[in-house]
Amino acid sequence: MSEDDRTRAMRSPGDGRPLPPRPDDGLRSGGAPAHQAPPLRGANAPTHKLPTVPPAPEPSSPRAADDGGPSQGRSRVYGRERSGGGGPVRPLRSPSGGSGGPPEQPRGGASRAPRGPRRRPSGRLIVKIIAAFVVALLVTGVGLLFWIDSRLSGIEGVLDDYEGRPDDTPGTNWLLVGSDSRKGLSAAQRKKLATGRAVGQRTDSMMLLHIPDGSDKPTLVSLPRDSAVTIPGRGRDKLNSAYAFGGPKLLVRTVETVTGLHIDNYMEIGFAGFVDIVDAVGGVEINVRAAVDDPKAGLKLKKGTQVLNGSQALGYVRTRKGGALPDFERTKRQRQFLGAVVKKAASPGVLINPFTSIPLAMSATDAVEVDTGTGVFDMLSLGLSMGDSPVTTVVPFGGEESVASGGTAIKWDRTKAVALFDALKEDKPVPKEVIDAN
Repeated sequence: MSEDDRTRAMRSPGDGRPLPPRPDDGLRSGGAPAHQAPPLRGANAPTHKLPTVPPAPEPSSPRAADDGGPSQGRSRVYGRERSGGGGPVRPLRSPSGGSGGPPEQPRGGASRAPRGPRRRPSGRLIVKIIAAFVVALLVTGVGLLFWIDSRLSGIEGVLDDYEGRPDDTPGTNWLLVGSDSRKGLSAAQRKKLATGRAVGQRTDSMMLLHIPDGSDKPTLVSLPRDSAVTIPGRGRDKLNSAYAFGGPKLLVRTVETVTGLHIDNYMEIGFAGFVDIVDAVGGVEINVRAAVDDPKAGLKLKKGTQVLNGSQALGYVRTRKGGALPDFERTKRQRQFLGAVVKKAASPGVLINPFTSIPLAMSATDAVEVDTGTGVFDMLSLGLSMGDSPVTTVVPFGGEESVASGGTAIKWDRTKAVALFDALKEDKPVPKEVIDAN
């Protein structure tokens, strides 16, 4: 035994003094004995070899390097760093608590902090979404308008110029005509609606709508169909005879001649179309001022406010029952009903709902006929004007007049009638005494 070996054997491992190094001493891994035991030989030698563990490098501590002091020994056991003497060695555990056991909890027993609230969409994103939605609505609306415009049926030549035609006047003038055409009605429908079997068609109602250029309210004037007027080329006769003689074209010329107004748009609707439009909007609420029982019109109504369906509405505007002047009362009901149905059709609940607006558009375009110059935007203007609670009246009249076709016709009060039409021609409100004349 050498001197160094005897010195090592005499010193106790716990006396605190370092042992002198041996020439064959190398780096020792964490947990290795302070000195190497002599190998076993003979019967005491092991029958197998233990795996050799490579020495783990000791990385320098950044903190020690920054402070300029000696680096603390750090080793990595199963991939987790530990500082020399800082605490017990813990094996790594999988986050899911697999083979390594349950997920590691923070020291002190505190649970992991919950995730923060989800990030709310920014204002810019919200604006983009709203803008995209608005654009989609606009594109759909424009497409629907062009589709409706393509379905409108135009009447050729109804507003053609002629010699002596009144010049264009301020505002916009519509001639609205309800005909007694049975076109589109089956025999069963004619019987149910009590329309009779008359062939051909005549005007059942006529109204003049003036839409001012300014902020004044529109004016809706009833033109009684039995009014005595001068029909170009036919002499004095009832107003509805003009339609029977020459259709819409002669009717427009007659109205322009007797009123001095320039007609800008023409619209006509028959019995079948009238019923379809009313049913498409789900009926119209009407205040029936007096009970009506008219078998000829297929109508029986109680007094009071009630919702009328298509067939009831048609009977309501056609009946001649009630009032000292049946035809005058009839024109009042027609104006009342026209305002109510257009107002209902233009309401947001009908227009925004595709289940009502699309069937209404289809029914309206199938039901009405217009002049070739009238388009969908003109129809929109008409609807908005009627929804604006227009001033309603009838041409002032008084007395009767015999006409060439036989029978008697209603004679207009010339002075008041001229005052009415002059006010519309100048785009001014109609004088109150004219409105209240009848």
